Amino acid sequence: MQGVLAVFPQLDAVCAAIKDLKAKKVPKVTVYSPTIQHEIDDAIDAPTSVVRVFTLIGASLGVTFGYWISIWCSQYWSLQVGGKAIASWIPYTIMGFEMFVMVGCLSTVAGMFINAGIPRLVTNFGFDKRFTHGDYGIWIETTPDKFAELESTLKAHGAVEVRGER
Repeated sequence: MQGVLAVFPQLDAVCAAIKDLKAKKVPKVTVYSPTIQHEIDDAIDAPTSVVRVFTLIGASLGVTFGYWISIWCSQYWSLQVGGKAIASWIPYTIMGFEMFVMVGCLSTVAGMFINAGIPRLVTNFGFDKRFTHGDYGIWIETTPDKFAELESTLKAHGAVEVRGER
């Protein structure tokens, strides 16, 4: 994988570079930060996560399964007590809620793993140890013919180091 790695000492510089790269429609940009910075989140302007869809589908399947298994068990091993209905939904709400929460949580975790690409089977390109000690980084996956253009853009925004990597 080929790309350009830029190191920035200031948060404002990396945010300006991200906005400029987005304006130039540069694809495959990865940003490294030593801590969570909301300014970077605002500059990236990422789309809404699809993990909530995993949660909704998992929770819906969980509550359906919870009610179904409770009603199936009560009909398979029926116990007639005082002429009451065998499959009443009120007592099975607890089981439906518990399955709603459990399957919803498990599907949320699965959705996060799937969208994050965990487990990562290839090494992480464009990482420098300085990004854990206070500097910020931008890794852009690109072809060698665009190195010069991206290097000038990143240096114009205050990158202290810009290098091409394989």
